[in-house]
Amino acid sequence: MSKPVPSSGFLSDLITRNASRLTGSDTRLLDVLVKDPIRAAIENGKEVSLRAGVHPAAAVRLAKRLGFEGYPEFRAYLQANLVEEGNDFENPAARMAARLVRAEEGQVLSSVLDSEIAALEALRTAVPDSDIRAFSEALRDARKIFIFGRGHAASLSSLIALRLQRSGYDAADLGDRTHHFAEMLNRLSPDDVVWLLAFRRPSQQISDANGIASMRGATRLALTDLLAARFDPAPDHQICASRGEAGESQSLVVPMTIANAVILDLAGIDGGRSIRSLEEFKAFRQSLPPRWRR
Repeated sequence: MSKPVPSSGFLSDLITRNASRLTGSDTRLLDVLVKDPIRAAIENGKEVSLRAGVHPAAAVRLAKRLGFEGYPEFRAYLQANLVEEGNDFENPAARMAARLVRAEEGQVLSSVLDSEIAALEALRTAVPDSDIRAFSEALRDARKIFIFGRGHAASLSSLIALRLQRSGYDAADLGDRTHHFAEMLNRLSPDDVVWLLAFRRPSQQISDANGIASMRGATRLALTDLLAARFDPAPDHQICASRGEAGESQSLVVPMTIANAVILDLAGIDGGRSIRSLEEFKAFRQSLPPRWRR
């Protein structure tokens, strides 16, 4: 009959409850596991034993002493703790390890696709069309548009600025010009729009840009995930959407999809400005020497 597998509690709890039964080899193994629980949740018993400098069978004996049928069951416990017990998913290593735990061997792509699709399906009902329209109307009426994202949002900021420029709008990526931050925002006016992108938590620079834009009377748009939802002062318009469940890698597909929807909606309400500009841009690029057409 199989021994019951402990269903809750951290690794330290298991050690405390079984301390009197542990051997020297057990202690060396546990030292390795405790120091790097993320790696421990992925490796098999032989790999852990090798790092601890003990016989490969020692990992199996440790698992049994802790109340598990064998090392695979012990590792499953470590994996469940990693995914479900509220570990620090601010840690990117923890998030990646949790993803590897969930993905079956040879099914990594399928696992990533499932995660992205789930996040996008949740987006379908989380963001109303009226929020998209509020963004696109603000952009349509702007004299100048500043887009600003840091960290993971920086690449998205750059792409949004590029697409708006091609659509005929005076748009600038502040993330690409932080060394000219003062010069870029010095002439900010109530006719301008500042589009802020913030994931996990707004950086101090994002908060500074929000404060300056508020003082200058510019319209402020914020595209955030749930963890970065709070701004002070609050933006004029904000779209807040989950980028994935805890323990999942946080998707950039979700905010990119929202940005795509805003830019598409903008093209539908700007009296043909976007379409004409894209046609003019295509013609201009074709007139350039081949080396400049990429």
